[in-house]
Amino acid sequence: MSAKVGQVAPAFKLPSTKGATSAKNLGAQISLSDYKGKWLIFFFYPLDFTFVCPTEILALSDRYDEITDLGAEVLGASTDSVFSHFAWISTPRDKNGIAGLKFPLVADFTKETARAFGVLNEESGAAQRGLFIIDPDGVLKYATVTDDNVGRSVEETLRVLQALQTGGLCPAEWTPGKTLLTVS
Repeated sequence: MSAKVGQVAPAFKLPSTKGATSAKNLGAQISLSDYKGKWLIFFFYPLDFTFVCPTEILALSDRYDEITDLGAEVLGASTDSVFSHFAWISTPRDKNGIAGLKFPLVADFTKETARAFGVLNEESGAAQRGLFIIDPDGVLKYATVTDDNVGRSVEETLRVLQALQTGGLCPAEWTPGKTLLTVS
């Protein structure tokens, strides 16, 4: 299955860093169905311990409270192992780590989920930078993929999330509080 906007997002069940306090209690399974009834910002990034990835992951984490106030959750994924994820979330920010991350990371070590969402670089085995917004019914509402060297904008992600939540017609450059389009 390949993810398509307007259709049910591909199901997944992956080991995660959720609730992990040591390498011994890693791997709590997270599935798409765990987010039923909530909006989900689900994003892929190439690899742990890289350069652009921590900037966008931490930017999302730093605005996590705003995101949850909008009835949404955040979930990050790469094709690294859950052990690599745990090492990264245990590394201080000043040492290229993402300590203090406010949402879990899942390990798509088999690459099936990255492939299903159309972001797997088959040559390298790493995921591309893909960001997906999934509605409370599991329907994929937004998808974007960028080149590996370009980080994503949390501001734009929040704007799109809020636009989708209106259920209305949002013109270009729409921001919360602006008028929606009406068709007569």
